[in-house]
Amino acid sequence: MTGGAGGHPERDEVEDAAEDAAEDAAEDAGEDLPAGFGDFVRAWNGMVELRTPSHHARMARWLEERMAGPGRRMLLMAFRGSGKSTLVGLFAAWLLLVDPNRRLLVLAADMRLAKKMVRNVKRILERHPATRHLKPAARDRDQWAADQFTVVRPMELRDPSMAAAGIGGNITGSRADVVICDDVEVPRNADTAAKRAALRDRLSELDYVLVPGGAQLYVGTPHAQDSLYAEETGGEAPPFLAGFDRLVLPVYTEDAAGRRSYTWKERFGEAHVARIRRATGPNKFTSQMLLRPVNVADGVLDVGRLGRYEAELEYREALGRAALSLDGVRLVSASCWWDPAFARPAADGEGAGRAGDGSVVAAVFGGDDGRFYLHRVLYLAVDPRAAETEADQQCRQVARFLADNHLPAIHVEINGLGRFLPGLLRERLRRDRLAAGVIERSSRTPKAVRILEAFDALLADRRLLAHRLVWETPLVREMRDWRPDGRYRGPDDGLDAVAGCLAAEPHRFDRSIPLPDRRADWRGTGPVLASADWQL
Repeated sequence: MTGGAGGHPERDEVEDAAEDAAEDAAEDAGEDLPAGFGDFVRAWNGMVELRTPSHHARMARWLEERMAGPGRRMLLMAFRGSGKSTLVGLFAAWLLLVDPNRRLLVLAADMRLAKKMVRNVKRILERHPATRHLKPAARDRDQWAADQFTVVRPMELRDPSMAAAGIGGNITGSRADVVICDDVEVPRNADTAAKRAALRDRLSELDYVLVPGGAQLYVGTPHAQDSLYAEETGGEAPPFLAGFDRLVLPVYTEDAAGRRSYTWKERFGEAHVARIRRATGPNKFTSQMLLRPVNVADGVLDVGRLGRYEAELEYREALGRAALSLDGVRLVSASCWWDPAFARPAADGEGAGRAGDGSVVAAVFGGDDGRFYLHRVLYLAVDPRAAETEADQQCRQVARFLADNHLPAIHVEINGLGRFLPGLLRERLRRDRLAAGVIERSSRTPKAVRILEAFDALLADRRLLAHRLVWETPLVREMRDWRPDGRYRGPDDGLDAVAGCLAAEPHRFDRSIPLPDRRADWRGTGPVLASADWQL
C-alpha cells in the first residue's frame, strides 16, 4: 500500500521505530556512561579486541585532566605510528558524549586528512556502546556527511557538531568550542621559512573561530628546526605555542648512563627502531621518532660519509647468462638519469661555467651487498660551432655513456627543455644499434625534497659509494655547498641527476632475515589437484 502526497507510511513507521530505538539506547547509555575518557577508551578497545597500551592510557589521562583545567591549550606530540590520531578520534567522540552541544573543528594540512579524522569519529560514534544514541535518525541522515556531521543534541545551533577543514580552506564565519589541529605542519608546507611564516599566519586566525573559554589541541610531529611545536626558538620571537601544556612521547628516552626505555616496547622495540633509523636517516628519525626539531640541512650531504672506490665494471658471460660486477661484488640493478639543460660550451671544461645551466647524466649500480655505487657522473659539453645541433651532440654523448656502462635503460626528465629529447635519443640509439630503453619522467616534487630523500638515509648509513672519477667532478663541490632552505642558488644539476638515479633504484628485501614458517591455511584454500583423465 502506498501513501498519497503526505509520504510513505511504511517508511515513516521505520523511521519512528528507529527514533524510538535511538531514545531507548540513549537511556541505556546514560546508565552505563563511562566515568572518564580512560574508561571510554578501554571500552572501545575491549569491543574491537585490542589492548590499551600504557602510553595511550597516559595520553587519555593527560587529555582529560587538561580539558578539566582552566587553560585548555594543549600540544600532544607522539612518535610516528604511536596511534595518536586514533586516540584523538576517540577523544573527540568522548567530548560529544559528555556534551552533545559541543562544536568541534578539525584542521589539517589538507582537506583529505581532516576528512579522515571526521570519518573516524563518525565510525566510533556509530559503534561505541555509549555513543550510538548520538547518531541521528534516518530522516535526519543529511546531517551525517563525510566532511561534517551533527549528533542528536538539545540545542539548535548553526554549526555542525564536527567539521573538517584544510589549512587553506575558508573557515571565516565558523565558530567552535574545540579546535583540533591534526598534523597541520607537514613537509610540503614547512620546507622553507616563507612557508612556515605563512602557516603561522593562517593558524593565528583560529583565535577568531574559537569561542571564549574554548579548547585548542595541536597534534603532530616537528618538520623543521623552527617548527610550530618548538619549545625554544633561540631568537627574539617567542615559540608559536608558548603557554600551551605539552605532552611529548618519543619512541624512547635515555637516562644519564645511556640506557633506553621504549615507550611501546611491544611494537617499537630495539630491533624495529634500529630498522626505522637506518631506512629514514638520522635527521628524519630525530624529528619524527624522537620529536626533536632539527635543521634538515645539518649533516644531510656530509661528503665525509660518501665512500670511495676505484674498481671498474667487469662484464662476463657464461652459459648464455651475463653478469656485471665491481671488485667482486655482483651488481643486481642499475639506474641512469639524465637531467637535460642547455649544456655548457666545451671550452669551459667539465663543470665550469655558469651556475644552473648544466646538463648531467648519472649512473648508479646496486650491489648484492646492499650498497649503492655511483659509478659515473657526466656533465655534458657541446661545441656551438659544430655542424651537429647541440641536442644531437648531447644525445650522442648519452648514447656513448649507456654503451660504456652496460646500462639497459635511461630515465629522461622531460620538464621544460627535456620534452623533445626522448625522441631524439631513441633515434640515436637505433642509429648506434644500442638496445636501451628510454623512460620519460616528469618531476613534480620540489628539487630540494627529492635530493634530501635520495641522499639522507644512504649517507647516514654509509651505503653510498662513488668512483674516484666521480670525486673529480663538480658533484662533490655541489654536495658541500648545497642547502635545502630555499635560498640556495648555486649549481645542483649533478645532485638532481644522482637523486633521480637513487629514487629509481628498486627496493630489495633483506635476505639475511629468515622467512617465517608457513602455517596451514584455515580458509580451506591451497593447491588443488585436478584430474587429467580426459576422453576425446
